[in-house]
Order: sequence, then structure tokens, then C-alpha cells
Amino acid sequence: MNSITNIDEKLTGIKSVGIAGHVRPDGDCAGSTLAVYNYIRTYYPKTDVRLYLEPIPNIFKFLQNAEEIRNECTDTENFDLFIVLDCGDKMRLGSAAKYFESAGHTLCIDHHVSNQAFADDNYILPDASSTCELVFDLMDKDKITKEIAECLYTGMVHDTGVFKYSCTSPKTMRAAAVLMEKGIDFPKIVDETFFTKTYRQNRVMGQVLLDSKLYLDGKCIIGTLTGEQMKEFDVLPKHLEGIVSQLRVTKDTVLAVFLYQNEDGSYKVSFRVNGDFDAAELAMHFGGGGHVKAAGCTMGSCLEKNIELLLSEIAKRL
Repeated sequence: MNSITNIDEKLTGIKSVGIAGHVRPDGDCAGSTLAVYNYIRTYYPKTDVRLYLEPIPNIFKFLQNAEEIRNECTDTENFDLFIVLDCGDKMRLGSAAKYFESAGHTLCIDHHVSNQAFADDNYILPDASSTCELVFDLMDKDKITKEIAECLYTGMVHDTGVFKYSCTSPKTMRAAAVLMEKGIDFPKIVDETFFTKTYRQNRVMGQVLLDSKLYLDGKCIIGTLTGEQMKEFDVLPKHLEGIVSQLRVTKDTVLAVFLYQNEDGSYKVSFRVNGDFDAAELAMHFGGGGHVKAAGCTMGSCLEKNIELLLSEIAKRL
């Protein structure tokens, strides 16, 4: 499945590059896409490179050239190369998918177990901690600037839960050490992008925890947030980061589930796992995907029905 050994082999002689990641970008998505964007800007200055993402959370806007991200896909460019990062399938590219379709060549770098290698060239390792770790693998280590290191370290921090999730390997820690040696302010990155929450974020997390319920003899915990509640707390989906992870640390639970309502009435569902459970397989059953320990999907507009369907499938797998 891995048809490249370094990113430079794909960039040599290329005149135009488009880059994109998944909808609702998180730390790993923002970090990996900006790392590749900055690498190309620095070492291939004659290459026309453009990065397309939905608006990233404000906590990631300190990363180099974050202000150059294009939120609207209004360009008519047919790129020589289109690079997809941290995205398990073409549909999750959102409106940027049209650039993928029209590109002369495509490359996907990803660590989702549900990824079916949909690009021309693919570098997919489901056991990797993050897409940022894979980007690190593919870059010339001597060419990783302090600013690129900040991007990669940020993504690794977020997809490993500050190096505490089971996806963290000795290789992950060695990569993080190299990035730290580039002179980044790693304590600041951890504190300001992972741990620091606004007052509104703390309040809405408290409400979800207060309303959460245990199911299946305490093996499953489910938290929910309706669109009405999101308006009441004045929060957007990007403000809900960390809630499902907080549900996950509930003692004796195997699976944590968090559902919040999208603008169109549907529900975004996130899964996080303790112990032996395949969240990716469950998510794929409902048309989603992800990792064994962390996955997600989108379901219908009836919250009670969604919970009923989820519990039925979870019970079979437990």
C-alpha cells in the first residue's frame, strides 16, 4: 500500500500542488497539511502550492502560514499533484474533492485503518500515531525547520492525547524528540492547544458529563448535545474537542460515545475505546470510519433512534 519512500521524489519537477485534509480539521489535519505546505514553500519556491481546508480552530492559527489556508474552493486550477493528508476517503475532502478528481497525479498520506488507498500513490500506516508522524517519516530530517517542526509536533500531540494513547510507540517518541531538538516551545504547544479551554468550552463539557448515561452494565457511556443546547452555550463543533476523550476515562467503561447535532439536523458521532473493541469497524457499519481506538460517523436527526441503533450494534460487539 506504501508506494513512496520520501516526499521529495513526488515534488521534483512539479509546477503546481494542491493540498487538502478532512472536513472539520483537527490538530493532526491542520498540522500535517501546514507542514507539507511550508515544506514546499520553503524548498520548492517556484512551485505554485495551495492549501484548502475548512476553517481551523483558533488554537492552531499560530502555525506558520495558517493565514494562507483557503477556506473556499473557488479556484479553477487543475493541479499537477494533489496531496491528501489525514483523510480516509475522498468524500471527507468536502468541496476540495473536485481538485483531487482533476489533478494530474494524486498522493494520500494517512493513518486511518478504513482508508482503502484511493489515490494514485499512497503512504498509509494504520498503526502510526498520526499523519504528522508519517509526514515526518517522509521528510528529509535536515530540512525540517523549527516552523515545520511546530506543525508536526502539534499534530502528534493531538492524535496521541499528549503521548498517552495506545497508538503512541517508541518510534513516535523518537520522532517527537527530533522535533523538540529543532527548538520548538513544546510546553506552550501542549498547554495552549491541548489543555487550555475557554469558559464556554468548560461549561458545555460539564453539561455533557452531567447528562451522560451508562449503558450495557456500565461498559458503554454516551454523552449528547443537541443543536438547541449548542446555541444555549454559544458553541460550535470546533469547540467540542476533548469531550469524548473525557467520557472515555470513566472507570470500567469499554466504549465512550459522543453525539452532537450538525446544522442540518444530523448527528456527528465520535467513538473512543478503552480495552479490546474495534471502533473503526463499528463506525464503518454506520458509513463512517477511523481508527480501532478512535472513530466516527454521521447519523440521522432523531437522537433517541440513533442511540437505540448504536446500542444494538455495540451490544453485539461487546
